[in-house]
Amino acid sequence: MQVQEIYSLLNEISPFSLQEQWDNSGINLGNPLQEFENIYTTLEVDMHLAQQIKPNSLIIAHHPLIFSPLKNLNTQSYPSNIASILLAKNCSLIAMHTNFDRTHLNHYFASQILGFQNLIEKDYILSARLSPQSFETLLTRLKIALNASIFKALKASEKISQVFIVCGSGMSFLKYIPPHSQSCFITGDIKHHEAMEAQSLGISLIDVGHFESEVFFAQVIAKILQNFGYEAIINDLKNPLKFY
Repeated sequence: MQVQEIYSLLNEISPFSLQEQWDNSGINLGNPLQEFENIYTTLEVDMHLAQQIKPNSLIIAHHPLIFSPLKNLNTQSYPSNIASILLAKNCSLIAMHTNFDRTHLNHYFASQILGFQNLIEKDYILSARLSPQSFETLLTRLKIALNASIFKALKASEKISQVFIVCGSGMSFLKYIPPHSQSCFITGDIKHHEAMEAQSLGISLIDVGHFESEVFFAQVIAKILQNFGYEAIINDLKNPLKFY
């Protein structure tokens, strides 16, 4: 089987043309005519997967292995250290990042994991109206949904009547959230100065984690492939960051 067969299928279900301009979704390693024997799905490629993967395999990852242009292929630095192992094994890699966020992953996270219904999509963000509830009630709901004991959060209002959701790292979309509207933005990778901005606008924040909001990618894309008759090996990626 050739890479182009799977690439064409993925392009149909989540067109690569939908990716953000700064993104690098598509074929990161290999070429369309390259033959493969196995498919692996993963949030991203780490050293463990590169070392354990079977030769002549195709990886479908959410995060691109290569984001910005490489000036060299120094195999002692990232990502060349991982890419060199995969190339030696004749493995190829397709990334489905912001295009898949837009068509599948963000909605899956908001509806299937967090349980929000009647979602509205605008400017990449999903939103849902809530019966006015305390910030603590919403926080507890998310902790249960994600089996978490602690979140980094900003409480800007006592009551929350609307949530906005962007999986991964979504603070660049804060500008689309109406200020002082009893709203809470749920995303990951929230930085100090971004929180200060949200506080000034009266927008609550809950940082559920980048990894935690996107780790479902491997299962979601594997299920889609299965529906088309392709079996994939799901890589059980572990979060490199932990609380101590």
